[in-house]
Amino acid sequence: MLTINRLNQVEAKLIINGAVKKATELGVAMCISVVDESGNLIAFERMDGGKIHSITLSQDKAFTAASARKGTHELNKACVPGNENNLFGIHTALGGRMCVVGGGLPISYQGNVVGGIGISSGSPAQDLACAQAGVDVFDKLSS
Repeated sequence: MLTINRLNQVEAKLIINGAVKKATELGVAMCISVVDESGNLIAFERMDGGKIHSITLSQDKAFTAASARKGTHELNKACVPGNENNLFGIHTALGGRMCVVGGGLPISYQGNVVGGIGISSGSPAQDLACAQAGVDVFDKLSS
């Protein structure tokens, strides 16, 4: 029997609020998705002005981060041809659901991935900064 820790709605909303705060500071309207440890959507927010295509991208980034247990920017680096741990082509896996664009991070509790956050509408660096802000809120909450 396995015991699984899972994010709840209150935690997911706090994570989103942390990401929204950072997005507001950056002046970029983001789409923000939070998923459980299996990559299933728990909570979503599209800030006023968030790009339409970013709805799906944010969910795919969150799914990828939770399921791969790595940041999407890390997978991006591993997709460069010639890298000894080359994952080139992984972005075509699962019907294209695996996303290797920065902005997705796993969310961990006591060393185990309990979910993921995905952000889209800015540059990969802006998306990643907002995702990290959301993770930071959870880390403070859970410590």
